[in-house]
Amino acid sequence: MINHGKQLGKTLALTFMILFSLSINPVSAADQLTLNFTDTDINAVIGAVSEMTGQNFIVDPRVKGKVTIISNKAMNADDVYQVFLSILKVHGFAAISGKHVTKIVPEVNAKQDAVPTLTRRRKNAGDEFVTQVVEVKHVNAAQLVPILRPLVPQRGHLAAYPSSNILVISDSAANINRLMTIIHRIDQATSDELEIIELKYASASEIVRVINQLTRQVAKGAASSGAKLKIVADDRTNSILLGGDKSRRIKLRSIIAHLDTEVDIGGATHVVYLHYANAKDLVKVLTSVGKNIQKKSKGGAKAGSSRSAANNTISIQADETTNALVINAPPDVFRTLRTVIQKLDIRRAQILIEGLIAEVSVNSVESFGVSWGAAKINDAGALANDAPVGVVNFNNSIESLLSTPPTIGSGLSILAGNLTGATKIGALINAFASDSGTNIISTPSILTMDNEESEIVVAQQVPFTTGSFSSTGTGGTTNPGNPFQTIERQDVGLTLRITPQVNEGDTIKLDVVQELSQLLGSAIGTQPITTKRSIKTSIMVEDGQMIALGGLIEEKLVEKEDKVPLLGDIPVLGWLFKSQSTSTEKTNFMLFLSPKILKDAAMQTSVTGEKYNYIRARQLDIRERGVVLMSDDVSPLLPEFKEFLKLPKPFDEDGQSETNNTSDETSSVDDNLDDSASTVTPPDLEDVALDERDKLLYQQEIISKKNKQSILNGDVF
Repeated sequence: MINHGKQLGKTLALTFMILFSLSINPVSAADQLTLNFTDTDINAVIGAVSEMTGQNFIVDPRVKGKVTIISNKAMNADDVYQVFLSILKVHGFAAISGKHVTKIVPEVNAKQDAVPTLTRRRKNAGDEFVTQVVEVKHVNAAQLVPILRPLVPQRGHLAAYPSSNILVISDSAANINRLMTIIHRIDQATSDELEIIELKYASASEIVRVINQLTRQVAKGAASSGAKLKIVADDRTNSILLGGDKSRRIKLRSIIAHLDTEVDIGGATHVVYLHYANAKDLVKVLTSVGKNIQKKSKGGAKAGSSRSAANNTISIQADETTNALVINAPPDVFRTLRTVIQKLDIRRAQILIEGLIAEVSVNSVESFGVSWGAAKINDAGALANDAPVGVVNFNNSIESLLSTPPTIGSGLSILAGNLTGATKIGALINAFASDSGTNIISTPSILTMDNEESEIVVAQQVPFTTGSFSSTGTGGTTNPGNPFQTIERQDVGLTLRITPQVNEGDTIKLDVVQELSQLLGSAIGTQPITTKRSIKTSIMVEDGQMIALGGLIEEKLVEKEDKVPLLGDIPVLGWLFKSQSTSTEKTNFMLFLSPKILKDAAMQTSVTGEKYNYIRARQLDIRERGVVLMSDDVSPLLPEFKEFLKLPKPFDEDGQSETNNTSDETSSVDDNLDDSASTVTPPDLEDVALDERDKLLYQQEIISKKNKQSILNGDVF
């Protein structure tokens, strides 16, 4: 009872002291209060603050302790409440504001309670426990967590939500404000931010070139002071894309603004050196483009002075000696012209076109035995309505074509076709050459550029009389007339003109004009008679594919007489010693073409090596057989093609070129070449470095020679 009485007395004394302290420390204003507590129970302080501020509190049973407050400054009710929140925070408690009541709980459990959630920064933040949602704009929110974690007490909460790039923080409002200040300083635009600067007078690519050169020179003399600048020119819109540190971008903007000024010099003269295009050919195109630009600028602008009109004068000239363009034009027009020049001045592809031109008779086609789809010709010499135009298809294997040739029906003639697969011109030449009824007219091969007309002419100049005139005179010996003739020489022979055009997907369009003219044995008076057969067409063919053109059918009436000399000339009785025959011969004019795109120098070297080694193989064959009536002489022989591709000789340790061994090897080769031609053995095809086509031709020739020699020696009987 004594102890209980003492405790009750202490409580009453404490309550009296609080009321006394409040009553004896009033300020001039009725709402101004001062707080002074010395070792006072926290529950008593909570009750006093509730009386002062009018707030309703629910106190957690775990809230216990003594509080000491020393204050000499008068405060209003709001300030008293903020001091009270600070007292709770110091003692490990938190006030969680609700709709009508504020809960006071241990701070460790506060983050799990229904604390107020804020999305905006609170200006006058105190120590109340809140949850703040922070939206991060420029940096990754997850990267901020390790930076901010040490600044959040253990009883608080900090987490990132990557999907929305936000931070969730639970802590006192004052500490959250501090964290938000740090986040704002970090969440700034990085060097990846881009800005677009539109130019009015200067060229975007020229400005970028100047700035890049300036940046490189500055970087040589000083170390990098931050993130690198990114600057790109967009010639289409004449704009500059600028990215990097903001302070450095501001400096560059001032430089660009200074360079992008109008220069009134009455037009500017520029010299543009071309790499691939012909300067003379571009003048016409650029002049037309410049005039169109000038018309548009005049239509959209107001009428100006005569000086401004003079400044818009455009002049474009070609200097053929240096293959350059001299352009005098206003800056905006020159920028457009330079863009056009860059698009046109490109390297064009080269095309190697190989061909075969031959005459094939109907009989020889039958003996030749190639499987051809063809058009059937009726008795009247016209195409039948139900006869399809055929397509030539050779098997990829040349051996199968030679071993089991298909047959062709009588009355058929080759019209047009498409050779597919790996068939090559060389194989066709060999097949035709083995047919006595086929006349190979030419095997042209020409290298030309894309969209450039190429021409091969193999002909003789034949004179043709185009006119006959005589000058007027009185006649007699004093003033006789002066007759004369005008003569024009024309090509009679083979003419082949081809214009290739490389399209998308390596498809080649060929404009082909082929003409074959011949002199006939007969003539009218003094004028020769010629025949002419020509093809003019446009076709599409794939790279490396062979195309067959034909259908120029010629029919000849051949009369033949066989007789016994002298006896066959006797009248009447001579018919007993002679015979006459009349035959009709039909020939078909055929043209085969195979274009191949040479895309780089390596392909050009490869094709050149094939042709070179083809000739060298023929020279080796002649050397093997020997030269008739000149067995002691050695036929000429080209060096191996690979010798033209050798790199410089390496140097030894003494700095001397290693050429001694090469000299010995060369002398030994020369000694072998000086031997008699009869002792020379056929070279290995691998050493000759022939391609598959040349190997096949060479092998066939060797086999043919061996067969002929066996027949002459009687080995076959």
